[in-house]
Amino acid sequence: MAGLDLTGKTAIVTGASRGIGLATAQAIAAAGGNVVLTSRSQESADAAAAQVNGNAIGVGAHATDEDAARTCVEQTIERFGSLDILVNNAGTNPSFGPIINQDHSRFAKTFDVNVWAPVLWTGLAARAWMGEHGGSVVNTASIGGMAFEAGIGTYNASKAALIHITKQLALELSPKIRVNAVAPGVVRTKLAEALWKEHEEAVSASTALGRIGEPEDVAAAIAFLVSDAAQWITGEIMTIDGGQLLGDALPFRQGASVGG
Repeated sequence: MAGLDLTGKTAIVTGASRGIGLATAQAIAAAGGNVVLTSRSQESADAAAAQVNGNAIGVGAHATDEDAARTCVEQTIERFGSLDILVNNAGTNPSFGPIINQDHSRFAKTFDVNVWAPVLWTGLAARAWMGEHGGSVVNTASIGGMAFEAGIGTYNASKAALIHITKQLALELSPKIRVNAVAPGVVRTKLAEALWKEHEEAVSASTALGRIGEPEDVAAAIAFLVSDAAQWITGEIMTIDGGQLLGDALPFRQGASVGG
């Protein structure tokens, strides 16, 4: 059976200075892959790369900067000889409140980073390498793209769009390039702090598997999806949420006993 060995493969992970992006870069490197970590500044990209045990470099490239993205792709192929894996992880959520109350600036920034950037980077990777040689793309979506929540409707709408685009690209780029997405639940990241920091115990208690997620939980799934072990998987949205999308687990536990 094909395994998770990524030796000889090269990956770009966008938004990799911390959280899921950094954990993903570490997981890919641990599996033997070369990794290029991007961040908005060269300094933060270098700092992130220094936290990866393996063949890793940092590149300062804002996710929506087309020139910087193109340069990063070119540098990656020049440095490592290929671009086999792209993880579109960069994300943002500058808006809170009802969708109709958002100004154009916040709305546009959300969709530029969460939707346009993955399209931009995927197109560059496909034209520069993957279209001819093959490759694997994973987008970081969210269970928010499959549900409705007060206050973060704009963010969730952008992730719903990314889920649709993932499936569209899986068809458009077939059969050479596999395109999948992960949909994390509440994970211990800075972006998601508002969802857990002040009430982690309550969130954990209502989650089927009894805790919030860790970046490594999502990174492990991404490492699987980009590996040959997933070579017949494309257009899939892998939910990684400890059962949060199922709903509140507490009523199912009350008075229940296994085998009782």
